[in-house]
Amino acid sequence: MKLRWLGHSAFELQSDNGLNIIVDPFIQANPACPLKVSDVHPDVVCITHGHADHFGDVIEIAKNNPNLVVIANYEISIHLQKEGINAIGINCGASIKIEDIEIRMLDAKHSSSLDFKIDLPYAGNPGSFLFTFDNNLKVFHAGDTGLFSDMKFVIGEVYKPDIALLPIGNIFTMDPHEASIAAEWINPKFVIPMHYNSFPSIAQDGEQFKKLVKNSETLLPKVMETLEF
Repeated sequence: MKLRWLGHSAFELQSDNGLNIIVDPFIQANPACPLKVSDVHPDVVCITHGHADHFGDVIEIAKNNPNLVVIANYEISIHLQKEGINAIGINCGASIKIEDIEIRMLDAKHSSSLDFKIDLPYAGNPGSFLFTFDNNLKVFHAGDTGLFSDMKFVIGEVYKPDIALLPIGNIFTMDPHEASIAAEWINPKFVIPMHYNSFPSIAQDGEQFKKLVKNSETLLPKVMETLEF
């Protein structure tokens, strides 16, 4: 499996069979991402919640890639279906299999609206995703979230991910200290921080977060760097 950070909370995951997934496709307005929307050609897009920095450019990406499948919560899927996009709505605890990858939606503690629209329409409950590849490698993308007990008793003890992508930016999510507790509870082999340093309001020191994490190896990829697992 290959993993590439696109900045903020946007990640590209590629299976050994070449299936390409982008989570939270915040590309065009993402100050950390050098790509253009026309540069990305995923097979699957997963959206954790409705905020603009996670919903991102999914509509334009879908128009450029007509075979794309979008996975999101039910409310966001209905919104996208009205735009003519092939969107599948699932909810917390449910999973869907696409080729060799199982994609499961899990909980997150945050808010969710389509905040790029004037009337701020409700966008369902926020979520997170667990990706299980055919070699049983498990990648957990936490979305935007605060610290909550499911990280220990559900995500850590039931699903046992190998890699956890955790927000550390504060203001809208966990700060580095809380994220280090989340890492301890989840207990993955590898932790990768996200949702930090893309804007001044969420500036954090990745190296300081790394010092706080005790039982997992913390990886600090540069934007656009590809890691192989």
